[in-house]
Amino acid sequence: MELHGIYVPLVTPFAEDGEVALGALESLARSVLMEGAAGLVALGTTGEPATLSPEEKRQVVEVCARVCRERGARLIVGAGGSDTRQSAAALEELAQVADAALVPVPPFVRPSQDGVLAHFTHLTEHSPVPLVVYHIPYRTGQALGAGTLRRLCRMPGIVGVKLATGSVDEDTIELMGDLPPDFAVLAGEDAFLAPLLALGATGGILASAHLATAQFVELLEDWDKGNLLHARALGHRLAALARAVFAEPNPAVVKAVLAAQGRIPTPAVRLPLLPASETAAARASACLDALSEGP
Repeated sequence: MELHGIYVPLVTPFAEDGEVALGALESLARSVLMEGAAGLVALGTTGEPATLSPEEKRQVVEVCARVCRERGARLIVGAGGSDTRQSAAALEELAQVADAALVPVPPFVRPSQDGVLAHFTHLTEHSPVPLVVYHIPYRTGQALGAGTLRRLCRMPGIVGVKLATGSVDEDTIELMGDLPPDFAVLAGEDAFLAPLLALGATGGILASAHLATAQFVELLEDWDKGNLLHARALGHRLAALARAVFAEPNPAVVKAVLAAQGRIPTPAVRLPLLPASETAAARASACLDALSEGP
């Protein structure tokens, strides 16, 4: 399975009564795919899955799966957690639904590096779909060295990693210099997309791409075609947008801008998240306006 392109981790829109706005979700899914996204991520961090009921999660995945099937796009579904057995059970439910699962390094329990490897070994043996490892140390409390990451990327059943370490560090450089040819590194920190593409990443899973899907797709195409001068300038403008989007806890700012555009009915997030401040929303909108104006 080859993972290449920009994947949008969809927000979960809420109606005025607090219920999931499934119609808005479907429209949003269609719009980002029409603008060139390679696929969708359902129930990623941006979708606030921790605050959704099991039935709401099922509905969200159902909508995203239907749109992806119609558009010939790929669907990645967020699944898994701290418990290996429960994670395996969640993955089994994705048969015939998803193309791959986005699975975090076990959060909170902070297993050893060998424990992380054993966790993913068990999951690959039981999962009906390929896995994309979600490596985001500031959320999981577990940093992985380049050696462990390399062993994961050579594990049968694992096809990629969403890399969201908050920097381009030595482990990242070492990992990117020795990847299997069929393994995908997807940028998971929006502001670091351009440098990771320069190192060989094949795309990204990017919350900011809700707001500028076509431009993120254009940046990836520039790198693929070697159009580096344009890529560098566009990358800087997209990084500014990404910093504005993540100025407050995700996905509050994304939702505020989408609501202001009329693409979702409200900017609401569920507690313990709070709605974006007017200042943060205005700053992100200004960056988006500057992006549309070009260099």
